[in-house]
Amino acid sequence: MKRSFTLLALMASLGSGASLALATSPPPAPVITQNAAGAQQFTLSNGMTLIVQPDKRAPTAVHMVWVRVGSMDEVDGRSGLAHVLEHMMFKGTPTVPPGDFSRKVAALGGQENAFTNRDYTGYYQQIPAGKLEDVMRLESDRFAHNQWPDSEFKKEIEVIKEERRMRTDDNPRSSLMEQLNAATWQASPYHRPVVGWMGDLDSMQPDDARDFHKAWYVPENAAVVIAGDVDVEKVRQLAERYYGSIPKQALPERKPRPEPLQKGMRRVDFKAPAEQAYVLMSFKVPDLRNIVAPQASDKDAMALLMLSSVLSGYDGARLDRRLTQGPARVADAAFSGASVVARGPSTFMLGGVPSQGKTAKEVEDALRAEVARVAKEGVSEAELARVRTQWQASTVYERDSVFGQANDLGSNWVLGLPLDTNDRLLALLKTVTPAQVQDVAARYFGDDQMTVATLLPQPLTDADRAAQKRSAGQGKDGAVH
Repeated sequence: MKRSFTLLALMASLGSGASLALATSPPPAPVITQNAAGAQQFTLSNGMTLIVQPDKRAPTAVHMVWVRVGSMDEVDGRSGLAHVLEHMMFKGTPTVPPGDFSRKVAALGGQENAFTNRDYTGYYQQIPAGKLEDVMRLESDRFAHNQWPDSEFKKEIEVIKEERRMRTDDNPRSSLMEQLNAATWQASPYHRPVVGWMGDLDSMQPDDARDFHKAWYVPENAAVVIAGDVDVEKVRQLAERYYGSIPKQALPERKPRPEPLQKGMRRVDFKAPAEQAYVLMSFKVPDLRNIVAPQASDKDAMALLMLSSVLSGYDGARLDRRLTQGPARVADAAFSGASVVARGPSTFMLGGVPSQGKTAKEVEDALRAEVARVAKEGVSEAELARVRTQWQASTVYERDSVFGQANDLGSNWVLGLPLDTNDRLLALLKTVTPAQVQDVAARYFGDDQMTVATLLPQPLTDADRAAQKRSAGQGKDGAVH
């Protein structure tokens, strides 16, 4: 599912079996923090997080449940489980038959969906504010009591395998990205695709999904996020009623899986039926972990964010001007991206599509030359000012959307960031200097931390063209129900 996380994106996805009696004196739920826009965060009696963002401008509400589990929490041989379970969460509970969840939400006048990526899984409903309690009852039921027969799994796994074919196997560029990730990461679980390897999907069993749900869908590992025309205290009471009564359960131990130091360039040549070549380069870079008291590595990550936006963050940015325009153009498209905020390790990516008569190697060299130019000549304060202005505008614009507000709050929670991350980040990015951007351009783009994947086009058949046309309409970022 394509997702927009404002600034975080640029660092680049009835009838509960639980007790329904409202406690006459619910246990105190301390406010952990409150941001400038009025969002409040609580801890329910069972350890589940509740985040509420009042917005009275329209009589609507967004209800989301975020679970801190994604493909990075899988093990080899069981890739794709987080996404498979996302699909199975629509297949019923003891009181809601398969398929009825979506029908009930639609009957309430709402829209709903779900999404999975490396770091998390999420579920949401956008409904009239007066129907909030109904969707809380529904969602808490399937969170705690997801249940379905083996026959439902066997049907749905075939749907997921077809989804993999359409989004990845029949899409050369998506396949190339999959190959790049597999080559970039050795120990990190990021080397596995979110949708899973086809062989793992072939061998997956119903109990694999049930066990995954039992292990990770526990109160301590989830957050309920609600934004819209709501009363905070009433929402807190409803959350205790429907979610707080779910029994506590210990989380599995998450063992660190640090990536070994890369000691030389890695290359992947990938052959697939395609019209054009394509090149992707991945460089290992520092993570942005602490925005409250940034350390040296955090400051480098922010400077890398700035570098990425200077290179391709707006129409007419450096890569656009120098690689895709004018008589010396080498690329039909060129881009950069700094993925520095995640539960796992971070990368800076460069990529491009050769123009007619040019090669992938020429595009690769031209992309690296632009980074080297920044390392040698630096960037101007005017370029950084333009980037800051755009980020400020995008943050303000996103807050006009109730869904955008809930989405930001949930993604911040999943990544262990404070509620006011966007405001803090904007303030910190204003402190990044041209000298810092020049410095990271000089230090993080050598051969040893670089992985290159190149699509080598093969002749296209009519069947290939038809398959790729079908694939073109599918989402590419993460996976979605």
